[in-house]
Amino acid sequence: MKRLQLLFLSLAALIGLSSAASGQSSSPLPTDEEIRKILIGRLGNEASRIGIVVGVIDPAGRRILSHGSFGENDPRPVDGNTVFEIGSTTKVFTSLLLADMAQRSEVALTDPAAKYLPPGVKMPERNGRAITLEDLARHRSGLPRLPANLDASKNPSNPYATYSVNQLYEFLSSYQLPRDIGAEFEYSNLGMGLLGHILSLAAGKDYETLIRTRICAPLGMGSTAINLSPEMKSRLAAGHNDQFKPTPNWDIPTLAGAGALRSTANDMLSFLAAQLGYKESALTPAIKTTLARRTSSNPGMEIGLGWIVRPKTDSEIVWHNGGTGGYRTFAGFDPKARTGVVVLSNVSTAGGVDDIGFHLLDAASQLLPHDSPLVAPPKEHKEITLDSDTLELYVGTYQFVPNVFVTITREGTQLSAQLTGQPPYPIYPESKTGFFLKVTEAQILFKTDDQGRPNGLVLRQLGREQFARRVEGNSENLQEWFGHREKQIDPALLDHYAGRYQFPNGPLFTVTREGDRLFTQQEGQPKLEVFAESERVFFSKLMDGQITFEGEAAGPASALVLRQNGQERRAARVPE
Repeated sequence: MKRLQLLFLSLAALIGLSSAASGQSSSPLPTDEEIRKILIGRLGNEASRIGIVVGVIDPAGRRILSHGSFGENDPRPVDGNTVFEIGSTTKVFTSLLLADMAQRSEVALTDPAAKYLPPGVKMPERNGRAITLEDLARHRSGLPRLPANLDASKNPSNPYATYSVNQLYEFLSSYQLPRDIGAEFEYSNLGMGLLGHILSLAAGKDYETLIRTRICAPLGMGSTAINLSPEMKSRLAAGHNDQFKPTPNWDIPTLAGAGALRSTANDMLSFLAAQLGYKESALTPAIKTTLARRTSSNPGMEIGLGWIVRPKTDSEIVWHNGGTGGYRTFAGFDPKARTGVVVLSNVSTAGGVDDIGFHLLDAASQLLPHDSPLVAPPKEHKEITLDSDTLELYVGTYQFVPNVFVTITREGTQLSAQLTGQPPYPIYPESKTGFFLKVTEAQILFKTDDQGRPNGLVLRQLGREQFARRVEGNSENLQEWFGHREKQIDPALLDHYAGRYQFPNGPLFTVTREGDRLFTQQEGQPKLEVFAESERVFFSKLMDGQITFEGEAAGPASALVLRQNGQERRAARVPE
């Protein structure tokens, strides 16, 4: 599950190894030494309070490598038996449970979800079509990511703890689906949590009991649970939020199937061993069912039952990730190479550990730089005092894109920012024009004209910067965006750039001309206008991104280079 908002001993003591020989040259996965280097680079100076464990499996066997500690006040080194919250990685357990119950004829994939709910609950329908159990497992039900009556602001550090079954039923009974069921993929914690709840009702047993008896017991996974025994609790690493501060564990009683499980690297390797066919069990037919049929999901990817499938040269990566308030996880495998990787961490950074998992399974997949804002500790913010007149200057409405605004309000000497569809959050000054949030690592930087009048703001979060212009007031328009200035060019040049471009093993990127304007659109994302700062270089006014077109001056561009978040990605033109 994702977060709900808009973390010094010697290195030798902190690196845990399995008994496997270091650096197996025959393995298609990186050597122990290579993995160690990645872990040390990722944690840097934070290894005395943060831990990360990697488990790998291939035809040669299993290996566990780890770096870091249980927590700031617990210097024990993490290892393959350390317990972590696995968040949304729980979803592949829920989907496997569905497939297993279908194999046992206890349910059918095509059963309407409403079949198992109490008579008083009105499950949403549309155009005579009912939501099925399979729709929930494929995130194609039309249900939103989260129910609107789940108020995360009441307890941001444990947002699901008090959400009740009655609240779930109330939401379902009143919700109107915005599109046809099955029409498109929309990731839904609500949908998968509901699936876990329905399977529990169908079996007459609680969700955790089903997971432990139907999946964990056959696969020998004795350290995977929701409610921890005292012994397992002693092995639980302390969670840390995106500011690298200790944070409470999450409780997810009603939507448990979406993200409530805790597990270890050793247990998760046993789970992957079953997916890869290294371990035969009564679950084998159900495991095959989870990937037997795929539908489209994220751009360039597919989804089976729970598992997401990403293309890889000559193969594919089957994967899922997870995140709670204090943990990030990744589990994935390459079925052709018969390799698998699990990565568990007790800090919930924006970037998580996906890049490590993908890189270990596919060397062509890049790692995030160790100093990327997506994974590095946040900078320290020091609050200052501003007078009421200065604060009042910033009060107003600012627009990112159509229908998406941030509203700045003031109560006394306290400013708050409210993004469309979210509750207001206090923001605190650290300079005359710079403010920060305390609930998550984010900053708001106000832009002003030559007279000092605010005419826009920049939201800096998750390693990205997004611009919003002020929609009222008498300030002058901005002349510069993220250091870029617009330049007039011959509109005929735009024809050279229009076309489709393909990122390696990634989505299509389409460039279109509309009159004298140029637009870009990555597959599965909204269209975005870009502006010329030279004949070949274009930039976005919404976020700090730049596109450079390559090719001969007199003909169509042969490729483009996208520069964003400190990285460069090249996409070649797709022949028409």
